[in-house]
Amino acid sequence: MSDKVRRIVEARVNNPGAIAEAAARRVRARSPLGGHGRAMIIAADHPARGANAVGADPSAMADRSALLDRMCVALERPGVTGVLATADILEDLLLLGVLDGKSVFGSMNRAGLAGSAFEIDDRFTGYDAEAIAAMGFDGGKTLTRICLDDPATPSALTDTARAVDELNDRQLIALVEPFLSRWVDGKIRNDLSPEAVITSITIASGLGRRSAYTWLKLPVVAEMERVLASSTLPVLLLGGEVKDAEAAFNAWHKALSLPTVQGLIVGRSLLYPADGDVAGAVDRAVSLL
Repeated sequence: MSDKVRRIVEARVNNPGAIAEAAARRVRARSPLGGHGRAMIIAADHPARGANAVGADPSAMADRSALLDRMCVALERPGVTGVLATADILEDLLLLGVLDGKSVFGSMNRAGLAGSAFEIDDRFTGYDAEAIAAMGFDGGKTLTRICLDDPATPSALTDTARAVDELNDRQLIALVEPFLSRWVDGKIRNDLSPEAVITSITIASGLGRRSAYTWLKLPVVAEMERVLASSTLPVLLLGGEVKDAEAAFNAWHKALSLPTVQGLIVGRSLLYPADGDVAGAVDRAVSLL
């Protein structure tokens, strides 16, 4: 057992109130964009949806000690402005004292387990707006997959709209990650064509009774200038699992020049780079900003 894990387990067993205490004394970020005016957020909410695979390793992210080590390295790098994760991971990081000065986003809906028959029925099983506000965090993130031939889609949209309302009411960022998705051979596949991403953006932008605090988390696809012309909402570019790092960095660099783009929110491709150099991967991503 690593020293980090030992400290976390000891606190969870003997002093669970230490989590709330750590949240209360945490130094909050002045802005989600950090001092250089661009967001660089590390994402690690994948395990709660059963998505633990990285490359050929089906359980890479399931090793919590290794994941925390990698996240601590990433969060210590200059230019990293924040983190996105579920309660278990964020509370581990609070106990380790590594979230001072960072923007923090709670992942809200994780019921659409990867590979499940109910993947589109992505109910809210993680953070809610009340808990995000109580912990002094900066916002919440929803994964909003829109499948036109799946009857669970209206419920997913309704739940997302409710989360957008509740976060906007508290003046917290509602970070919506939309996809137009479809069933292919019994599995959900996201359509990353420009037309599909545009459709997902226009649907997601209209969810909720307010949009003042709504941001979008979007993939980098072809024709990004045309794609991002479909909304005025602030955008963070997502990373996903990257097979060609050079192509991904080039695509991020080009898309970052577009007016609605405010930065990057990247997980596996920075925490588990092919060469194992987390600090180097993060530093390169920050250099794009």
